[in-house]
Amino acid sequence: MESVEIVLAMLLAVAASGYLARALPFSLPLPLAQIGLGALISGAFGHGVALDPQLFFLLFLPPLLFLDGWRIPNDGLRRDRTMILSLALGLVLFTVVGAGFLIHALIPAMPLPVAFALAGIVSPTDPVAVSSIAARVPVPKRLMHLLHGESLFNDASGLVCFRFAIAAALTGEFSFTQAALTFLWMAGGGVVAGVALTLAVSFAQREASRRFDEGSSSSILVNLLVPFGAYMLAEQVHASGILAAVAAGITMSRVELSGRLRATTRVQRAAVWNTVQFTLNGIMFVLLGEQLPEISRSAVISVREVGQRNPWWLLLYIIVINLALTLLRFLWVWASLRLTLFRRRQRGELAKVPHWRLVVATSLAGVRGAITLAGVLTLPFLLPDGASFPARGLTIFLATAVILVSLIVASFALPPLLKGLALPEGPSQEHENEERARKEAANAAITAVEAARREPLEPELGGDAYTEAARRVIDLYQRRLDIAAEPEEAGGQLRKIARAERALRLEGMKAERDAVLTLAREQKISDATARKLVREIDLLETRYR
Repeated sequence: MESVEIVLAMLLAVAASGYLARALPFSLPLPLAQIGLGALISGAFGHGVALDPQLFFLLFLPPLLFLDGWRIPNDGLRRDRTMILSLALGLVLFTVVGAGFLIHALIPAMPLPVAFALAGIVSPTDPVAVSSIAARVPVPKRLMHLLHGESLFNDASGLVCFRFAIAAALTGEFSFTQAALTFLWMAGGGVVAGVALTLAVSFAQREASRRFDEGSSSSILVNLLVPFGAYMLAEQVHASGILAAVAAGITMSRVELSGRLRATTRVQRAAVWNTVQFTLNGIMFVLLGEQLPEISRSAVISVREVGQRNPWWLLLYIIVINLALTLLRFLWVWASLRLTLFRRRQRGELAKVPHWRLVVATSLAGVRGAITLAGVLTLPFLLPDGASFPARGLTIFLATAVILVSLIVASFALPPLLKGLALPEGPSQEHENEERARKEAANAAITAVEAARREPLEPELGGDAYTEAARRVIDLYQRRLDIAAEPEEAGGQLRKIARAERALRLEGMKAERDAVLTLAREQKISDATARKLVREIDLLETRYR
């Protein structure tokens, strides 16, 4: 019963964190508010949740990674693929080697393989944490694409480094060839598993909908289960379940372009996924807060095991390791940008040197999160000879400290760094493409309405009804074309009229909704009728907003 109470308290903490972050007189990042509430829950119940890392990976990471892969722009991935792969692969290896040797020199009692394991598990950035920070910080769009792409793909490289460092600590042996082959299998197998399962499920859903008119609820439920299926399939063949969930999300974004799903299903599904994302994001950070008291107690004990009697040495370790991680990331980002600029100049392209604040911001935006926490908790308790795993509690504490410090630094340092900073968007012409798409869509709609007028969908309504209705509908689309054709620099009277019409429509819909609710309160219409009318108004208002 107590476990149920803790879970309910966690959900309440997630709900309360949003209000708390907005109610405080100072700006408090939502993840930090959730971590603080988690620590309070742990103190109230006397202990935190006994976190099973494997269960944590399965329940929380697949849907969130799937959603990030689904929503990340594919054109951004293609355009910045070189930089993303550089950060996701090269930076991870650079961090493991550089930070591993530094940690071993800083804490000689921590064996070198364990130091490499700690460096490996703190090297991947976390897409969930990055998204949480981006919700409060005005991160330039292209930089956000880079950070998202990096965090989606660096988990496999970081976890492979972590696992092989642990294997070396347990056996005293390490094989570079075996590590490289394992990485290729984990990455390739995970991607194939995610793509194959998503395509298979999408095909099955399409056939079921065509034959049996599958309902929205069933379709949404299947969609929610896809990331779990991809993750479990990849894990069964010892591939990366994390990359499988990411690949499933990216594949789903391509499948969606078929446009076969009903509009109501898309609206409902978006609401469901937004709720799932908010809840799981929040619970992850609340769980991190609940683990803090026990992790801190274990670290104080472990620091004595490595030869230091004063627990204040922990603060020195935290500062040095976090500074080292930031410096290593800064050096890699700076060198990568310089190399990219050199290659562009060699090709005769115009290469503008990025502002120094951009390089610093990219270095500080490497936020760690749930993957680091769940991964480090999988450290074994014992060595093969039965001895305790060296510095286990200290390793877990330092990894947790890296998560907290990276969150705090990014939350408070990025806003002043990014203020007024514009990141070049490259050759992308989003505005022009959007205008072109609007024109083509409006022209296609006019053609379809004209065809439907000539061959009425419901002949019993009569030709006159269809002619008048077609005129009204075509007028709406023609107005869109006229507005799109108006010169941007002139402001355009039609654009002003459209904005005024939008404001009036929103005001009218508010009055509509209030009138319907008043009738329901006075019991002049049924609750079912009121809900139906309010939903119709809400959907229309969503479109105009």
